[in-house]
Amino acid sequence: MNFLLSVSRLIDAVNERIGRLVYWLVLIMVLVSAGNALSRYALSVASNAWLELQWYLFAAVFLLCAGYTLRHNEHIRIDVIAGHLSRRAQTWIDIFGTVFFLLPMATYIMWLSWPVFMNAWNSNEISGSAGGLIRWPVRLLVPAGFFLLSLQGVSELIKRIAFLKGLIPDPEEKHDLPIELIVARDGDAAK
Repeated sequence: MNFLLSVSRLIDAVNERIGRLVYWLVLIMVLVSAGNALSRYALSVASNAWLELQWYLFAAVFLLCAGYTLRHNEHIRIDVIAGHLSRRAQTWIDIFGTVFFLLPMATYIMWLSWPVFMNAWNSNEISGSAGGLIRWPVRLLVPAGFFLLSLQGVSELIKRIAFLKGLIPDPEEKHDLPIELIVARDGDAAK
């Protein structure tokens, strides 16, 4: 289980780093959007490429941050029933949902989207709009985003199982220290 927890920490670190880098895409997206609106309304100069770039950046933020959002447990939940259950029961629900819903859905979408990307790559697909952008970069975002989401799903599954075994604290609780430091501290205290 220690090896799996180290894999989980590596996955968490990858999604954390990507999530923090993608924060900057939000700023770029706002600047592109403002520049596009300014040029269109103040200068009467419109560009489909700038408009499509906004869409591409939005897609990048949404898709590449899905794993990051799961890592921070910020996806929408409806806990009408589960909110009244014990933490262990909630963890079992998370495990069930990850194994039977999240991972199959994410891997299936990743698998379906790969040929779409490859077709765009091989044909050097370009937008149908005048002055539009090439499409393969945005087509690559779909399998990449769902790959990161799948990886984070595996990480969350590992953490939930480790929690049920009593190896780590509740991964959904907010801690002052990262889980790996708490585990190291508690392990040292037990010696």
